[in-house]
Amino acid sequence: MSAPVFTTLGCRLNAYETEAMKALAEAAGVKGAVVVNTCAVTAEAVRKARQEIRRLRREHPDAPIIVTGCAAQTEPETFAAMPEVTRVIGNTEKMQAATWAQLTPDLIGATERVQVDDIMSVRETAGHLIDGFGTRARAYVQVQNGCDHRCTFCIIPFGRGNSRSVPAGVVVEQIKRLVGQGYNEVVLTGVDLTSWGADLPAAPRLGDLVRRILKLVPDLARLRISSIDSIEADPALMEAIATEARLMPHLHLSLQAGDDMILKRMKRRHLRDDAIRFCEDARSLRPDMVFGADIIAGFPTETDAMFANSLKLVDECGLTFLHVFPFSPRKGTPAARMPQLGGKTIRDRAARLRDAGARACVAHLAAQQGKRHRVLMENPHMGRTEQFTEVDFKTPQPVGAIVDVAITGKSDTRLLA
Repeated sequence: MSAPVFTTLGCRLNAYETEAMKALAEAAGVKGAVVVNTCAVTAEAVRKARQEIRRLRREHPDAPIIVTGCAAQTEPETFAAMPEVTRVIGNTEKMQAATWAQLTPDLIGATERVQVDDIMSVRETAGHLIDGFGTRARAYVQVQNGCDHRCTFCIIPFGRGNSRSVPAGVVVEQIKRLVGQGYNEVVLTGVDLTSWGADLPAAPRLGDLVRRILKLVPDLARLRISSIDSIEADPALMEAIATEARLMPHLHLSLQAGDDMILKRMKRRHLRDDAIRFCEDARSLRPDMVFGADIIAGFPTETDAMFANSLKLVDECGLTFLHVFPFSPRKGTPAARMPQLGGKTIRDRAARLRDAGARACVAHLAAQQGKRHRVLMENPHMGRTEQFTEVDFKTPQPVGAIVDVAITGKSDTRLLA
């Protein structure tokens, strides 16, 4: 029988955990199975998971299909009801060797079909550390999992549980191994990254972790932070932004909206002025800083004037890369019980936000022409600048190398070198 087939939907953390599951499945001797690691961030994500499961059943008519991930954790009954599905396992169970030992061909039919426990009871540090996930150029390190906040639109805490952190020493040792394997860039990932350390002795902050990594792994060329909550950025992180050239000048911000009333109804912890002030402060410390952001279009009760405030935030914060999410009610969340907007209004507002993001990206690309950038090569013809901007090369470059180049032009979405 062949090795298991893995399909990953959703975030980078899910992709990271799929790599860990591959190692667990191989160690347990799992053969011939299909594993789907699902996402639950929107209703559309759950729909795509069901669609993917049906597609995989057509491609693998005789294989057991194992469904896991956030959607399996939050809606186990949805997937258990699908005739295509053999087993549903939760987010905690998928990281346990004992679970995979039960999925060998001789045991898979002998144990219970749904294995999804209460994830809110999980207290151990985040997940299964692996070395070398990513491209040959960039590795991802999970330092945190779960979330203690309860934004009214978000189902993810019920899929991931409460926040828990990987101790700094464990993180540093893993990054040392990755650098020893030749990686030039490491990205710190988590569900609520700026909550890192709150559950550890002495409650260190994310900035403390960043500075410790850069001090103790001097051969690490580039350290990158994934999505953060700007209101929780601590003084040590701001100091690192100002003083550490190896910390990359690109931050992806969980903003979600630009109107104070909508932010309150979302149960966010910041106001629009806080977001604007953070971007101004970070850019004053690091003039080449570039920001991405998540923004939701069409949140319940959002008026035209409220939406206009979100639209203006693109310019007021100087955002460059937008992730726009049309609002999608998630069953069991407070926002699902609020007065909903029509689908056309939501789609139109999402399109306007994406257009604003596209214009901001074009302006950023135009401003880079004639400048020099150090580009980390992801494949022979494409790499990324320090600000995570994609650069196309006509002449092949060594994958994983950092090359110093002059920017000669741009397309609609990339720089040219």
